[in-house]
Amino acid sequence: MKTILYPALTALALIAAWIASIEVFNVPNYLVPEPGAVLHALKVGYIDGQYWPHFFFTLKSAVIGYVMGCGLAIVIGTMVAESRTFERFLYPYIVALQSTPKIAIAPLILVWFGFGIESKVVMVALMSFFPMFINTMVGIRQTNASMLNLMQVFSASRTHIFFNVKLPAAAGHIFAGLQISVVLGLIGAVVSEFVSSTQGLGYMIQAASVNMDVATMFACLLSLVAIGLSGTQLIRYLHRKLVFWDETHNAMGQTE
Repeated sequence: MKTILYPALTALALIAAWIASIEVFNVPNYLVPEPGAVLHALKVGYIDGQYWPHFFFTLKSAVIGYVMGCGLAIVIGTMVAESRTFERFLYPYIVALQSTPKIAIAPLILVWFGFGIESKVVMVALMSFFPMFINTMVGIRQTNASMLNLMQVFSASRTHIFFNVKLPAAAGHIFAGLQISVVLGLIGAVVSEFVSSTQGLGYMIQAASVNMDVATMFACLLSLVAIGLSGTQLIRYLHRKLVFWDETHNAMGQTE
């Protein structure tokens, strides 16, 4: 009940402050809409069905790019963690790619992959890749040295050690990277829709800004928040169920 009640009370307080600030400071509707106007925009968008194609376009590009980026990051992060030689060849270029502002290479991605969903998927994958890569590499390399020595004493194979010792030890870091990548991947989807798109929630926000339709902008932002929260909570749930031995996650759950 606490996990539901406390956020609900916070939401009510924020809505009350929202309404009070509009009344006290006489904020015009074209700057900050009333909550009723945002609810009306959500009703028109989702009950009447106007927003659903844009919602699913953003969700589809975000999910596909997220899976591709995180999957590739886990594979390459594992290879870098297991091989210092592979790290010397590849790591500087991965850091260089991450250091490049993604908005700067967005036009190039459009030229290569077109104006459809493919360019959005690539942008999401690029945004999701690096935190997943770093967390995978660091998690594998922080495996308890005593456990590794013990397995070597029993002549365990390298594959057996990886799947039974290193991967379980790195699972907490991997799920932390998955949570971070949810947010960054969603940012990548919206940014790519800002650059060039005729669909998606990012496109709707940009179109509404031209018409000064702030209520629609707020409604789309709340939709993006819903996607981000749902993705984050799903990863946290999977973390809690699959990585039940992770003491850090258990400690966080007890604190909450």
